[in-house]
Amino acid sequence: MSDGEPRNEEVAEALQHLLSWPAIARSGQLAKFLDYIVQRKLAGEAQSIKAYSIAVDVFGRSTDFDPQSDPIVRVQARRLRALIGQFYREEGADDAVRITLPTGRYVPEFVRLSGAIAEGNEVGQGEGALSSIPEPVGLPAAWLLLAVFTIGFAILAFAFSAWERQETRGVPVGALIDPPSLLVTEFQSLTGDVGDIGMAAALAVELVNDLGKFETVSVRYGGGVGAAPTAQGVDYVLSGIVRRIAGGLQYSAILTEATSASVVWNRSIALTGAEARRVDMVNHVAERLSLVLGNSRGPLHTRARLLLNGYVAFTGGENLYLCRMLFDLYRESGAAGAAERAQNCFAALGEDESNNGQALAAKASLMAEISSADMPAEERFAEAERLLSLAIERAPVSGFVWEQRARLLQSMGLHDLAEAAYGTALQLNPADSDAIAARAMHLALLGRQDSAARLAERIIAESPAPPPWYYGVPVLEALRQSEYQKAVAYAGIYADADRELGPVLAVMAGQALGDTDIVNRYLPRVLDFADFRSHGVLTQLRQSISDEKLLREIRVALLSAGVPAAALNGPY
Repeated sequence: MSDGEPRNEEVAEALQHLLSWPAIARSGQLAKFLDYIVQRKLAGEAQSIKAYSIAVDVFGRSTDFDPQSDPIVRVQARRLRALIGQFYREEGADDAVRITLPTGRYVPEFVRLSGAIAEGNEVGQGEGALSSIPEPVGLPAAWLLLAVFTIGFAILAFAFSAWERQETRGVPVGALIDPPSLLVTEFQSLTGDVGDIGMAAALAVELVNDLGKFETVSVRYGGGVGAAPTAQGVDYVLSGIVRRIAGGLQYSAILTEATSASVVWNRSIALTGAEARRVDMVNHVAERLSLVLGNSRGPLHTRARLLLNGYVAFTGGENLYLCRMLFDLYRESGAAGAAERAQNCFAALGEDESNNGQALAAKASLMAEISSADMPAEERFAEAERLLSLAIERAPVSGFVWEQRARLLQSMGLHDLAEAAYGTALQLNPADSDAIAARAMHLALLGRQDSAARLAERIIAESPAPPPWYYGVPVLEALRQSEYQKAVAYAGIYADADRELGPVLAVMAGQALGDTDIVNRYLPRVLDFADFRSHGVLTQLRQSISDEKLLREIRVALLSAGVPAAALNGPY
């Protein structure tokens, strides 16, 4: 893959290319972070690149900074890593000399790629399907196998992309992206207690039940230990063990790719003695594993995401699973381009799939959330309500459908009904991290910050590669606790996903910190937001925020930043 180590001047040129990219350039902190670690590495000071030095030198933390209690460096590293990956998929796709930031490390790596691989390679760039807070400090063998597995599919994605460029017609890739199929076998009990066998066996049944609730995985039970279940016809096999540790229990799950027998993911869950005695202990473990495995960013969906992130053209092969993955990619970014791809996919579905409850609910959300010059908001909401009524009629026990229902009600300002719909969604699928994160934000905007903070902390820690919109609650919590450095860091992440409230919170954090650069960076984004110009800032925000204390704090911050009072409550 490498044609020799890049020279320092080549790395410096690659750095300037990255720093000039708007997505990084507009974030002063991320640009400073990237420049700092690269310059240190070029100066031969890689050993000094630590969380502590980054926090103090880049983010202005005091000398008593504690990396364990303040996640600023981990959070910003995750954000920077994701942006670097995006850069080399887009603007820097043809760059032969690249700067990478390996997962779990703050020391960058400099690589030179051969021409063919430089065009399609993404190794070490993206967050990966399995990254979560806190970041791992090592890279065990299973992760290396996953890396090899991922590289293989990255090359496959490139091959499809190259083929598409050679043909004048689109590639029918839909047939290549069916829902992943999973065989769940009983976990093996190593506790030495015959009474624990049932506990291990029950987990497999719970996992089959829980993963089926996501509607994007084909899952079946593989029988008991020693039954030699056949993996024929499935993509993956989930197995594991349970053993005693320090008075408690440890469940270790292993996901294996059926064809190659390669381990592509593993996770251990340690329970204290008290946790192991929980009445719902097996359900608790199954829910935590399902939170990752059922997630669209989890390991079961790596193949689909690699192809879709490669922007391979497709025609004539669309299916519901492909459209759901595109919808989830839209949900992660909120970008208009991602929404258009999802809308085009749903529009191309056959009649049966187009009228499926999931499809109707997704189309309703896209209708409600994407502004259109041809249709006023009232008409869009009315059509979205109609679609969601049909979706609930056809899929009344779909957690996904009820989550979209809750989001629509929230955007319409019907908060009590929205909260009830969120509750229904999570009763139907308690392991849906998107629904949990959306409900946490809704609670925060209702003024129920304590409950919101607990939900958000858990879901950011446990879900794979939390998208930027998960960080709305941490921004509000940091503002409430007067931790303004944290608030600025989290707001920078959140503003990329929520173009309405995100920049407002960033201005609030900048004002509280006395940082005019932050205020000057985000205030134009506030004033340029179309719905604010049409209705007034606070008038628009009242549609989603019912916490009067928060609205007063927003008012004070914006007035102090120089926003005219008239612009807060009316068009401007």
